Amino acid sequence: MSVIFQSLATIPNRYAFLDCIQREVSRDVHLSLLLIDVVRFSDVSSSFGYRVGDVILEEVALRIKKLFGKDAVLGRISGDIFGLMLPGIHSDMQLRGFYSHLVEHFKTPISFDENAFVADFNVGAVANLAHNKDISLLFSGAESALKQAKQNKYDNFQLVRLSEKPESGRSLALKADLKRAFANDELELYFQPKVNLQSLQIVGAECLLRWNHPLDGIIVPGSFIEAAESYNMMNEVGYWVLERAFRSAFELQSRGIGLKVSVNISPTQLYDANFVSKVGKLARQYGLDLSKLELELTEDVALSNSLLVKRQLAEVKALGLSIAVDDFGKGYSNLAYIRDIALDTIKIDKTFVMGLDSNPVNKAIIQASQLIAAALGCRVIAEGIETVEHLHLLRDMGIEIGQGFLFSRAVPFDELLTLTQTDFMVGTSLAYRSRVS
Repeated sequence: MSVIFQSLATIPNRYAFLDCIQREVSRDVHLSLLLIDVVRFSDVSSSFGYRVGDVILEEVALRIKKLFGKDAVLGRISGDIFGLMLPGIHSDMQLRGFYSHLVEHFKTPISFDENAFVADFNVGAVANLAHNKDISLLFSGAESALKQAKQNKYDNFQLVRLSEKPESGRSLALKADLKRAFANDELELYFQPKVNLQSLQIVGAECLLRWNHPLDGIIVPGSFIEAAESYNMMNEVGYWVLERAFRSAFELQSRGIGLKVSVNISPTQLYDANFVSKVGKLARQYGLDLSKLELELTEDVALSNSLLVKRQLAEVKALGLSIAVDDFGKGYSNLAYIRDIALDTIKIDKTFVMGLDSNPVNKAIIQASQLIAAALGCRVIAEGIETVEHLHLLRDMGIEIGQGFLFSRAVPFDELLTLTQTDFMVGTSLAYRSRVS
């Protein structure tokens, strides 16, 4: 059915678009995916402002949708990158023809005020394999194609075949590194304590992944998570972290330490149809009190308009796990979707906490988050507490739980155990610092 977009907000976002692909793949695997990057679009926004930029992007989206017909599905992957799903079997020549058709059509300028913008594009394309229902493989192929299209010197189009592995020597080496990390048990969970801001007792801990690289030492997730996503290994990493989180929570439970363990869940896992069954299997394996485990989701995933995500979250919550939204307020999500998810925790993004003592708007944002949490019946956790001033201000505002460098950085499991036995000393030290501040 043909869809006419009324505004950018009505175009399916990355996760809703992936949901559309998942539904189509379950019905018919014969489709192709194009990722369309608007070249030099940042020049428009910086020169004419975001309002004009939004108008142009709306026109681009509308033209693409009309150009490829009612069977095509368009989504907005990020600011100036669109995804286009085309049902059917397509040859390499047809996919390149789609690109040529797109570029030729947009030689007609988009007019605004007394100016005109001629849109040009980088396009990455991939045709699905005959038996593939793994949309992460399909999307990773399209992302790889787009990346190559941007790097091409003379051609803004790149096609990747999923049966091929167009990896450079460095890519192969990094992928081998990741494989070796699993084989040699080089990955490790660190834990950042969550503290009751009144009693200064540790009440929980967030799991954070670290890589004990034999040459580079301790590596934080950023770079190798990006690599794992590129090489379609994110599920492997995500489920390793989840299993170790269960193991750590069980170890705490067996020692009589009643901390709630929080673990970050990737979008890839939430779009895995086997996610809930794997969580259930881990629950049975460890016999864990699941009220002691919490799944943390980024705001854009939790608030995405995805029926699959909502269903998965409802099912894991029914098992007894808690659901938290991480980095709340950082993104630009449509908050209407938050009504449809039964959340237990809202974690206020650290950027609002770290500027709390210097920017009154930050305080207003935190207070607004408290109102939302109260309406939802969930608790609020503040991230990024680094000074005693932050602690005082958050206490005065009624925030009960927080985490940050004031209390502890992320530490290995054995150090977390030590911290749980020294709450009184931590509390005494902080109370003294509070008096002299």
